[in-house]
Amino acid sequence: MRVVAPADLSEGEAAAWRELRATSGTPANPFMEPEFTRAVGRVRPRSRIAVVRAVDRDGGGDGDGAEPVGFFPYEKGPLGLGRAIGMGVSDCQGAVLRPGLRLTARELLRACSLSAWEFDNLEAGQDLFVPSAAEEFASPVIDIGQGYEAYEAVLRVQSPKFLRTTTAKERRLGRQTGGTRFVFDERDPRALRTLMEWKSAQYRRTGRRDRFAQEWITELVRQLAATRTPGCSGVLSVLYAADRPVAAHFGLRSRTVLSCWFPAYDPEFAKFSPGLILHLRMAEAAAAEGIGLLDLGRGAAEYKDALKTGALRVYEGSSVRPGPRAAVSWLGREPARRAHGFVRNRPRLAGYAQRTLNQVGRLRER
Repeated sequence: MRVVAPADLSEGEAAAWRELRATSGTPANPFMEPEFTRAVGRVRPRSRIAVVRAVDRDGGGDGDGAEPVGFFPYEKGPLGLGRAIGMGVSDCQGAVLRPGLRLTARELLRACSLSAWEFDNLEAGQDLFVPSAAEEFASPVIDIGQGYEAYEAVLRVQSPKFLRTTTAKERRLGRQTGGTRFVFDERDPRALRTLMEWKSAQYRRTGRRDRFAQEWITELVRQLAATRTPGCSGVLSVLYAADRPVAAHFGLRSRTVLSCWFPAYDPEFAKFSPGLILHLRMAEAAAAEGIGLLDLGRGAAEYKDALKTGALRVYEGSSVRPGPRAAVSWLGREPARRAHGFVRNRPRLAGYAQRTLNQVGRLRER
């Protein structure tokens, strides 16, 4: 193995990475492509990639000319504590390895000089790390592989009131504003700025940490908005009422998967549920583009329950190498994680917590 900065990943290695993903049998999530890791590397200097190369039975074949058979992107912190690349915003995480590769998590962490590697959206099928997971979560998805009409037919059965109400609000919004239009891949940078302003206000209003107050996240989104590759492209979708944006979403797409990331809307139009209208039009446009799956991301939300047709599995936890540094990592992380899980798994407590966050948000706005 050799460890490199994302900027030092060669084009040949990136091509091998893409080929491994293409033959993995897993959904083509854009967060697992080299372009995402390279973008994170430009804003997170401690980002690294372990490149695993083939070794012959006689011990040869481990030079630069050997075939790459695996890639492990990560960020390295103090005391050898590592975390998933882009953790905090990345919705799909893990290593990209050739099936059947004889490698253990401990060997991989040792090669990276890591005492622990933390993840919160580990992809299903990551056999090296799933045994270390502390919790398993559903990541709701919309299957549009049979086209939008087939998806709408599913909604008529499982969420008839939702579909009827949302389409009625869309018609009413159009009548009262002079018409609506939807742009699936908007290139106007002003629309992206508007979306980030809406999202920041939403974070503050709901008492949550404003992700766009962190410069690295803002810059990462800007860079990915300009990224155009088959496996990972930024897509900004906007719903307009007349010429005014009323809802928007920025996500990443591959040829077959749209990973939903940052949705927001103008609160002035809240009575029309523009965010829900936006998601329906996104599903329609994505199906027309040949995309078969919209990944709504981990996290409970009523709108996800109404829109979803199924779910993928993702995992949270930490893979560790036994030792004092791993113990420090456990003490710094596990009590808080367990407390969060205790609240999250008890609806009444979760409701109290949400109301408290909303009160904090109202205080911030005063």
